[in-house]
Amino acid sequence: DCNLWRIHKELNMAFKGEDHLDSLPLPVQRMHLIQVDSVQRWMEDLKLMTDCECMCILQSKPISTEKDEQNELILSSQCSTSDNLQLLLKRAWIISTELTRIAQKLEKNRWQRVHSMTVRVNCHVRSMINEYNAFTRSSSEEMCQMENLLIEKCSEFTAFTERCTQIEDEQQLRSMKSCINQTLTTVAQYFGQLIELVLTHEAQNLLRQIELSDSVYITESAINSLLSLTQEGTHLCRIIAKEGGVVALFKICRQDYFRCLYPQTLRTLASICCIEEGMHQLEKVDGILCLADILTDNTHSEATRAEAAAVIAQITSPHLTFTQHLSSFLENMEEIVTALVKLCQEASSGEVFLLASAALANITFFDTMACEMLLQLNAMKILLTACSDKHIVDTPYSRDQVVTILANMSVLDQCASEIIQGNGVQLLMEMLFERSSSGNSAEVAACERVQQKSAVTLARLSRDPEVADAAVKLSCIPRLIKLCRSPTERNNSDSVLVACLAALRRLAVMSPDGLEDSDFQQLVKPRLVDSFLLCTNMEESFV
Repeated sequence: DCNLWRIHKELNMAFKGEDHLDSLPLPVQRMHLIQVDSVQRWMEDLKLMTDCECMCILQSKPISTEKDEQNELILSSQCSTSDNLQLLLKRAWIISTELTRIAQKLEKNRWQRVHSMTVRVNCHVRSMINEYNAFTRSSSEEMCQMENLLIEKCSEFTAFTERCTQIEDEQQLRSMKSCINQTLTTVAQYFGQLIELVLTHEAQNLLRQIELSDSVYITESAINSLLSLTQEGTHLCRIIAKEGGVVALFKICRQDYFRCLYPQTLRTLASICCIEEGMHQLEKVDGILCLADILTDNTHSEATRAEAAAVIAQITSPHLTFTQHLSSFLENMEEIVTALVKLCQEASSGEVFLLASAALANITFFDTMACEMLLQLNAMKILLTACSDKHIVDTPYSRDQVVTILANMSVLDQCASEIIQGNGVQLLMEMLFERSSSGNSAEVAACERVQQKSAVTLARLSRDPEVADAAVKLSCIPRLIKLCRSPTERNNSDSVLVACLAALRRLAVMSPDGLEDSDFQQLVKPRLVDSFLLCTNMEESFV
């Protein structure tokens, strides 16, 4: 059904960017799961007999008889800008979901349901506009025009669907269907455009406060509201970046007067810099130099330096496809890496270590030069020592960062002696046993990465006879065999299987006596792809 797809896409692109409409907040999901009883059915019917304009007018009437100015003051004191924006976004989610459901009911010719849902959308749209106008002080002329267009089109849509409920001729209804679809698409377009205008307007207001205010309190409130907006998806991050958000936030980070606001400012920057527009802005304001200055300045708090490390981790993510900012990063890489290693060494909490080590892990993907810097800075010893402190390296996510660094550093020949001296083979062996304690999907995925990368690191380091000998003595071979043969031990992960087969083959070359003949014949002697297929077929036989 082309119309349903088009409406769904229109809403998705206009309101939430890449996020899928089905991924609603839990409270919104629950709204649609309420059990329908006779009272609720009566309430549904009541909506059809009530003028929705009167309902909305009554809804927006103040209870107090005082002057409008006082009512506005009461409203603004009860809710912050962030709260009001969250309310607006929730209402917008409900409307977008309802429009999608209308399209679904329309495809099934459920005319009565289409009309009742259209009335509900009409009320939600009017309520959303009233709520927004109650807390905003300066709507643009373009926004007012779009509000009127949307209200008019919603009223037209409601009247249209009401006529359909009174028609019994199926042929006539089918002939009207394309017109209804077109009206629904127009409503969705107007709604998306209005939300875009509203969010742009609010982002502009917040950024204006950040740029013009000398008050720490007002600036902090604006930054927190901006941070809240960035959590709503990449589309909002694009709007903020487009309106100069990165420039305004780095301006704060260059003023000593606002030092107490650096952590939340940097956290907001990390969120915005997940998109290409944010990176362009960062490059324009020489943001990497600013981050390097913060990281290397010991007068800054640990929290501030940790948030700066988080921005570095974000902009150096190997998953990003845009890399125009990396040239300026390479110019400052040595002092950034030095500061991050120091932050790992002095970290007072697991969160600080995680942010610093994540930044280092991403940097090691750039060039072997970064790995050579880490060796010179004695980073291997620092990371291995940190892993022995369960208060610092306390989650699979932290161990994932550490083993990523070890895996990337293991391409260097000098790395083997560092691993031996720091008892690193024992750590890699322990990481082969990494299992999730909560069953959380993100944690399970992190455990898989830890197993895979520890096997990769063993495979690379075992070209050194001393490392291979240490691995054999620590019974790495039996553990690798179990990971290959038992799908549950590796959580059915193919990437873990391939890494374990590679490590096993490398160790078998160095110590062939450590394998039984059946293991050698099945896991080592055949081609890697044949051993892989054999192990995955084992998985099928267990199911």
